[in-house]
Amino acid sequence: MKVLIIGSGGREHSLLKACLKSPLVDEVVAAPGNGGMAAEARCLAVDIEDGAAVLALARQEAAELVIVGPEAPLAVGVADTLREAGIAVYGPGKAGAELEASKAFSKEFMQRHQIPTAGSATFSDYAEALEYLKDKSYPIVIKASGLAAGKGVIIPQNFEDAQRTIHEMLVKNVFGDSGHTVLIEDFMDGEEASIMLMVSGEQYVQLPPSQDHKRVGEGDTGPNTGGMGAYTPAPVVTPEIAEKIRTKIIEPSLKGLKSDGVDYRGTLYVGVMVVKGEPFVVEYNVRFGDPECQILLPLLEDDPIKLMLDCANGTLEPANVKVKDEHAMIVVMAAGGYPGPYGKGDVITFPESIPDNCSIVHAGTKLNDAGEIVTAGGRVLGVVATGPTLQAAADDAYALAKEVKWSDAFFRKDIGWRVLGS
Repeated sequence: MKVLIIGSGGREHSLLKACLKSPLVDEVVAAPGNGGMAAEARCLAVDIEDGAAVLALARQEAAELVIVGPEAPLAVGVADTLREAGIAVYGPGKAGAELEASKAFSKEFMQRHQIPTAGSATFSDYAEALEYLKDKSYPIVIKASGLAAGKGVIIPQNFEDAQRTIHEMLVKNVFGDSGHTVLIEDFMDGEEASIMLMVSGEQYVQLPPSQDHKRVGEGDTGPNTGGMGAYTPAPVVTPEIAEKIRTKIIEPSLKGLKSDGVDYRGTLYVGVMVVKGEPFVVEYNVRFGDPECQILLPLLEDDPIKLMLDCANGTLEPANVKVKDEHAMIVVMAAGGYPGPYGKGDVITFPESIPDNCSIVHAGTKLNDAGEIVTAGGRVLGVVATGPTLQAAADDAYALAKEVKWSDAFFRKDIGWRVLGS
């Protein structure tokens, strides 16, 4: 079959690589893609948030399966447009995508379906939010309710910081429409884990628990980013905690979606905080995490593209799905200055050969006029390795990362530090 991948990040390159390995896939095309994707498949221009344009492209290419990678097109209903035209699509419709598109909606959903989460309040008025903050204990969590590319979460340590944060969101409009409503949550002191589900209605495949590293600096210091690296499996999710996540979070979430009339088909990403042995939902995302996708797909013994097609068609059989008994790590390489201002256009040099257990997944890259791969984003690429232990995966990922070079490249040197030590 022919597959169309929508998006241009590391997640989408990882999905493209899975398509290239799949015995089901005769051809894969991407829109709009990136430099690394363009070296492996045709990449086509399209406005990914324009459902009519994406549908026209899918028809032009005679795509039999469309995989929608990022959250933004899902939030505006691109998957609905494709499904209504009879095209199989992996990715939830607009109603399901509201779980990520509106943190206020998501919180109300959790409360209505009795899914454990932090206490919170929602505000659109600056004065009301400020009054609420005066009586709170710190640190506290403030989130822009709408989509903010993973950067709309601030954790003020005192009232003055909190006041400045809500002023920036509600008055200075730093997040645009996404920050016109803010969610103020009680701070949960625990350890986070990412739980990815491949969902078809109430049927689902749960991928190994992973842990992302959002802060730009070693020891989880500095500002938040889109993710500087990740590893799986994350031992914070013990068998006992995994069972609690299943019974208290996953199953109530999927039953809640069904009872709300949502036929969910795609990835449901549950960000979980484990506090004193109890799991709480931090947030939902409605697509694979980036960079978690890059380490989870290689651990599937089954063809991930077949699983996505089964999710799209409502034929998923979770009992038959197997996961490799291995570990995986990704080290994200970023452009100097990220997550602040950064340069673009630096030529990247790559090693002549890549070990079989490793891959280089592009995110912020493009091909220049000379046919060279150059930097074009903050998170430029990720180096992925699998291994029998997390240390083995880390050793191979870091060895390969040192061979990828451009003028101001940097990466965290402590991915997996909670397990491996700093």
